[in-house]
Amino acid sequence: KNDFTQHRLLGVLALEQFFKTDDRGIVVLLKDLSDLRQTLELKKLPHHPTLFHARRRLAKKGALKACWARSSRMLMSRA
Repeated sequence: KNDFTQHRLLGVLALEQFFKTDDRGIVVLLKDLSDLRQTLELKKLPHHPTLFHARRRLAKKGALKACWARSSRMLMSRA
């Protein structure tokens, strides 16, 4: 069952890092922040195990490392 695209899950994982929270914490934040859910085009909330498995899958592909490195470079260039 594929309720979430990899891009949306990566967005949620990036927000998790930004808010310095864990899988359960970001789900609670997304529940409270409807604007953020709309921006990510989430029709429903992911369960925390979904985020855990997405993190493992994306890390295995190297996507997380590349995303974090690119984000860091972008933030440093704006400073």
